[in-house]
Amino acid sequence: MNIIAASELSKSVITDFFITNWGSPQMVIGSGIFTCDELDGYAHIGSDGAIQGYVSYVLEQTECEIISLDSLAENRGIGSALLARAEQAAKEAGCERMKLVTTNDNLHALGFYQRRGYQFHELHVNAVEKARAIKPEIPLIADNGIPIRDEIVLVKLI
Repeated sequence: MNIIAASELSKSVITDFFITNWGSPQMVIGSGIFTCDELDGYAHIGSDGAIQGYVSYVLEQTECEIISLDSLAENRGIGSALLARAEQAAKEAGCERMKLVTTNDNLHALGFYQRRGYQFHELHVNAVEKARAIKPEIPLIADNGIPIRDEIVLVKLI
């Protein structure tokens, strides 16, 4: 897999990736407001030279928080490889645990992370209402018909 550090890409390429896939590089979650194209991260570059997957994260003392993880080609190992690379970077930086937030509707992500050793840690009921006040483009209902309301924090010791 062709995984490279975000620092090896131009910021505009990363920004365009987030605008295309998230509407903007801004991520609003319970732990804060993040501008993903300004964070540490890794990209998977496809054979066409385009970003096919991306992970962004924040290192804080002994904890690494994954802010975003995207794969444009499902079931090819891109998300797994990017997550493993972020975990490796966190270990090298002295982190003891990984943390991430996803929403109640994101059943695919909940399964993906649990299969990789992440456990439910916290539930923030109706937290997405607060995020939606800052980022109103967050939809009320997901593509799978589930109302988007709650944030779920998952944690893995590394």
